[in-house]
Order: sequence, then C-alpha cells, then structure tokens
Amino acid sequence: MYSSKPAYVFGFHGLDEAIGRAVLNNETQLKHSKNSYDWLGHGVYFWENSFERARQYAEESQARKDSTIQNPFVIGAIIDLGNCLDLLDKKCLDLLRNAYNELELTLKEAGEELPTNAPFGANDFDFKKRELDCAVIRYALEMAADEGIYFDSVRAAFWEGEELYPNAGFKTHNHIQLCIINPDCIKGIFLPREKQVK
Repeated sequence: MYSSKPAYVFGFHGLDEAIGRAVLNNETQLKHSKNSYDWLGHGVYFWENSFERARQYAEESQARKDSTIQNPFVIGAIIDLGNCLDLLDKKCLDLLRNAYNELELTLKEAGEELPTNAPFGANDFDFKKRELDCAVIRYALEMAADEGIYFDSVRAAFWEGEELYPNAGFKTHNHIQLCIINPDCIKGIFLPREKQVK
C-alpha cells in the first residue's frame, strides 16, 4: 500500500558521450543491464540526485581495459519510481529476507549452490561482484509477481569506498542507487546544467 513513491526523483547515468547524445536526441534508448552481478537486479541504473557520482563512475569506467566509454559523459533523468522495492523500507527488507530463504531452499532441493558476493579484484573491498544480491532481488521480484505485485524500480543505499575520516561511519562513495525495471518510469532525459555563478 505504501510502496508507491509520491514524487519524482532526479537520476544521473554515466556513459560514453556518443551514446549519451544519441539518447538525448531520442535516437536510441538506455538499455537494461542484465549482468549476473548487478547490485539491484536487471534494469537501467541511476545514481539518485548525484551528478558527481555518475561522472566519477564514468571516468573510472573509462580507465578499465574492457570499457566502452571513450569520453565520459553524464545524462540526467526525471524518474517516477512507481511501485518501488525500496530497500530503505522495512517491509521491502522483510520481503528480500523471505526471498533469500525461499531461494536457498529451492536451490538446495535442486542440489545447487547459492551464488556469492565476491570482489572483482584484490583491491575490491566492497565486494562489487554481487551475484548473490542480484539473484535474491530477482527472486523477490518473481515471488511478488506470482502474487500479482509488480515492481517498477528497486532503490537502495550503499556504503562504498574508503572511510571518509578515521573511524567514520561514512565512506567516500556512499550513494543511493536506482534500478529502473519499467522504462515508462523514465519520464524525461536531460543534459545536466552546470550551476550558474552570479
């Protein structure tokens, strides 16, 4: 009853400039990410209200050997989260825990192992390869759909990076991430403006 979010949010998406400009000109659409390690399942990913974090992601992605980003770029989106699996909401967290328990039992009965969250490399202390989380969220969405409940988006907060200062509860890359399942939730795409100095 309370899963529908009443307001629009701004989301920012880091990508290659050529693709970003094509999206802005409605020549192509943002594509769903469908990796087994996606943090919030399959969908189009945005940084909620964080242009800087989207730009940082695009720049860091450019440096990877396998990157398709030649010129880091950021586009903005006006998003209606619709019926949101919001992992800042206790009810949604309970659904996710139940989905984990059901998935674990189903895989055990089939003689299969649960996927795991793991680091991508030696310096990945945030375990960015989230195959377990992705599988559990996807299973939760399937369980809900079996009950006639369809989620449009997934939202979660992540504590990521190094401590902001000694013994801090905050980290350098903290963010709220959005995974948009229903593309109709993306109401508009825009080129973010720089702040005007008076």
